[in-house]
Amino acid sequence: MTRLRAEHLSLGYDDTTVVTNLSVDVLDGRITAIVGPNACGKSTLLRGLARLLKPSAGQVILDGHDIGRLHTKEVARRLGLLPQTSIAPEGISVADLVSRGRFPHQRVLRQWSRDDADAVADAMACVGVSELAGRLVDELSGGQRQRVWVAVLLAQQTPLILLDEPTTYLDIAHQVELLDLFAMLNREQDRTVVAVLHDLNHACRYADQIIVMKSGAIVAQGNPKDVITEHLVEDVYGLKCQIIDDPQTATPLVIPRASPYGAGAR
Repeated sequence: MTRLRAEHLSLGYDDTTVVTNLSVDVLDGRITAIVGPNACGKSTLLRGLARLLKPSAGQVILDGHDIGRLHTKEVARRLGLLPQTSIAPEGISVADLVSRGRFPHQRVLRQWSRDDADAVADAMACVGVSELAGRLVDELSGGQRQRVWVAVLLAQQTPLILLDEPTTYLDIAHQVELLDLFAMLNREQDRTVVAVLHDLNHACRYADQIIVMKSGAIVAQGNPKDVITEHLVEDVYGLKCQIIDDPQTATPLVIPRASPYGAGAR
């Protein structure tokens, strides 16, 4: 059994259904990337897996239990989510915000401990925000804030990590640095990672499994080499492309067909 899976899941907002009768297993100890065009249901599925959306049908199973029946703190000790957008309380410092990642581990008879302090320090060091500890989150750039929110997630120390477009606001160097960090956590600490990604080449490079969505349904899933084809990219994204082996990793590298209006056409 996988630790996290969806069974005949239907999800939506108000009267609009986005995902219908979807079933999927998250591979334990692996990196899974969810990809697809805008508004195809990627983030909706991730929010359902994280219990932020209540299903209209079906269920999400976490460690053999309906996730909706588990206590909130119990879920938060097992599963951490980095959402697309996060809003920090006004006037809070970086260190105080990252410390909130330890909330699931606090109990009546177990308050702040040395382990908590070490987890917060390690999380900030991992994403390079230690020197920002005393700064107010409001004062930071978008990229700095994103790294602080990643630190909050890491301080939570969950075996399951869900990421909704984690490279938002980051330049290319920090995108690769962040994805390398989650790959390290997966390989060295056996963390299971599920990430919604827009960049197909990032997904192919880092993921063990790719789930491709279109119009609220899964149209393909499996190893990137088996799943990402020129035909699939054109069918799902409407993009004509060439796919070659990445010279660094031998994973699929998607190259859009040249436009007649590109700089090379001058």
